[in-house]
Amino acid sequence: MISEEQFREEIAGIIANAVREDVGDGDHSSLACIPADAVGKAQLLVKDKGIVAGVEFAREVFAYVDPELEMETLIPDGSPVEFGDIVFYVSGRSQSILKAERLVLNGMQRMSAIATKTRKYVRLLEGTNTRILDTRKTTPGIRALEKWAVRIGGGQNHRFALYDMIMLKDNHIDFAGGITAAIEKTKRYLKDTGRDLKIIVEARNLDEVAEILKAGGIHRILLDNFNFQETEKAVKMIGDKSQSESSGGINENTIRRYALCGVDYISSGALTHSVYNMDFSLKAV
Repeated sequence: MISEEQFREEIAGIIANAVREDVGDGDHSSLACIPADAVGKAQLLVKDKGIVAGVEFAREVFAYVDPELEMETLIPDGSPVEFGDIVFYVSGRSQSILKAERLVLNGMQRMSAIATKTRKYVRLLEGTNTRILDTRKTTPGIRALEKWAVRIGGGQNHRFALYDMIMLKDNHIDFAGGITAAIEKTKRYLKDTGRDLKIIVEARNLDEVAEILKAGGIHRILLDNFNFQETEKAVKMIGDKSQSESSGGINENTIRRYALCGVDYISSGALTHSVYNMDFSLKAV
């Protein structure tokens, strides 16, 4: 993953771009009927059930829109919430609250849905040594928000993007002329460019697992669409020579069975691409 400093820069960029997109040359609805010096207070009301995420994101949005807005948090990120709960209060200029409202709601609804699904998967893995990972199957432009939500839900982030880790998947391997060729070329590239990046290689069968192990120097082997029996055999082959990761169509009905095969990680694109937003409202009080 990228550094925390880079991550914060990503979040700042998302906020700046989202405000530009939504506000443009002004929130004319508010400008038309609310005095510039009017002050007010609003509450973030939960209309759903799940894990709340995005409270600190909301704080950053309010600070960006108007540094004088004040936020009082009642329920922090990662907490379970139910219908009727109040997560926070925000007070200050009424125009500023309204300018930030939609971005706060959109972000928190999406983040909370992801955190809720992640927490469900984490609980399914309790008692095993397997950890849940997200993927790059994220919404363009808000990847940092979605990966933040995975962490809030108790999961771990995979690589952030194409530049912070090497992942040799089926197309890389086929275009490069095979597993061994792809690995050799990658090691040479890293040496020639002076980059220190971890290497993950995807295996499609047990023969490919053996070939990856023979090449050596691999951080993690990705077992793609292996069945339970193949996964158990692969984990025994890998031992402590590399980390292991299962992926490919794994869902809440099969995730624990894969974990019991002994893999270190299970990655799931569904954490970010198959969720329904939780329902929140920001209401004046």
